[in-house]
Amino acid sequence: MNLSQLPTFDPESREVTAVIETPKGSPNKYDYDPDCGALRLKAVMPEGTAFPYDFGFIPSTLGDDGDPLDVLVFLDAPVIAGCVLTIRLIGVIEAEQREEAGEPERNDRLLAVAIHAHTHEHVHRLEDLRPNLLEEIEEFFRHYNKLRGREFKPLARSGPDRARQLLEKGIAAAKPA
Repeated sequence: MNLSQLPTFDPESREVTAVIETPKGSPNKYDYDPDCGALRLKAVMPEGTAFPYDFGFIPSTLGDDGDPLDVLVFLDAPVIAGCVLTIRLIGVIEAEQREEAGEPERNDRLLAVAIHAHTHEHVHRLEDLRPNLLEEIEEFFRHYNKLRGREFKPLARSGPDRARQLLEKGIAAAKPA
């Protein structure tokens, strides 16, 4: 089965589905390759650098960068790469990303809480996160992209309603014409 074509919504809970590519704490960045149905190693970060939370994508969506929508998931402990889980959208870091010599393109980071989370079960919107966490996450993405010769520029932080709008846009973009 192609994980990028799973249903966007869990059929039982009607919450959003996510596929984790890179677990929290991993110094390795993985990307799902639908052509072979497996994860590929995309990058290795420098010593001491690791993903702050589980990172992956929302299936059956398409972002402006041509890939499924990115999602950073808050959960008590990391899950394995390739894990499919159900999430609750809490917001989005709207951002532009630019390759070294290219034009900027939107590459937003949806933020979500896994429905099985205990530590973050009280989080339903960005204001529920601890102070300075969003700054730390934005700085991680700036640093990660800089190491890869790209620029990551946050444009706005928005709540669950905007995240849902971007999700709906991504679902529409993924549907065949």
